[in-house]
Amino acid sequence: MEKILIIQTAFIGDVVLSTCLIEKLQAFFPDARIDFLLRKGNEDLLKSHPHLNEVLVWDKKNGKYRNLWQLLRQIRKNKYDTVINVQRYSATGLLTAFSGARKRIGFDKNPLSPLFDIAVKHDLHKAKGITHEIERNLNLVQSFTDASIYKPRLYPSQQDDNAVRSLKSSPYLCIAPASVWFTKQYPAYKWISFINKIPYPFTIYLLGAAGDAALCERIRQKTNREVISLAGKLSFLQSASLMKGAAMNYVNDSGPMHFASAMNAPVTVIFCSTAPVYGYGPLSDRRFIVETEEALDCRPCGLHGHKKCPMGHFKCAHHIRDEQLLVPLQETGQ
Repeated sequence: MEKILIIQTAFIGDVVLSTCLIEKLQAFFPDARIDFLLRKGNEDLLKSHPHLNEVLVWDKKNGKYRNLWQLLRQIRKNKYDTVINVQRYSATGLLTAFSGARKRIGFDKNPLSPLFDIAVKHDLHKAKGITHEIERNLNLVQSFTDASIYKPRLYPSQQDDNAVRSLKSSPYLCIAPASVWFTKQYPAYKWISFINKIPYPFTIYLLGAAGDAALCERIRQKTNREVISLAGKLSFLQSASLMKGAAMNYVNDSGPMHFASAMNAPVTVIFCSTAPVYGYGPLSDRRFIVETEEALDCRPCGLHGHKKCPMGHFKCAHHIRDEQLLVPLQETGQ
């Protein structure tokens, strides 16, 4: 039996986008044992995943390097045939290079890529059109599969679906207003203004982690309609299940956008300082992108966003109009 390990210990969205590899490897090697290594805190994303044998967890916050060495010992003990590293950093490069696997695969930008058996070129841009991150990820396995594209996918359990079933009794929208990065986050006052213009009969659910609860409550209190904050109250997969049934999901360029992609849920993504050109846009069949209509020389100002606007004006967010966010509802007949 082929034993395969996928390594992606970055953030939530990165893990979701890496699930395209699980889908493709399972399709080509249905009898393989596929394991996945991620950072502590993200393991619930892959809980009860039907195509995974085991999820390995790296605790980066408590004894980061001690835990790294323990993981390396476990990886070598598991005797993988193939290790696929989706990251471009030295720590996971070490796990890959010294995994003992007969086939060690990763991107050429990883500092330890000279020790890999296959080092795949990583390009943020493609000469003709945009290469999405899932295409870059799938390039890692193309040499022993093919060039076909598999989308990321999450698998909420029946229990996850049951946990949010009562929230789906009437038409609703989901809004995930937060982001780790200031310049990726649509401002609270803009969310409030937009929400106050949304036509009835929608119930509006605000999604986010426990750390987003204060932001969601501030938004809720300043709206003039029924808005329910679920920040910190749902698991990743429960949120994904709820997004699946929404008439529309409104998100930043952040993790919830990738949840929508993995559930093929309708989504409208607001890009402030970043832009789809980097290849991290939505993949849902019904997807809409909202950006400032003003041509800004400073935009995009980076791949991951910033703690504050480098130019001091944040026009890429402030100059987006409410009407732009309402268009997806009109186009979907809502």
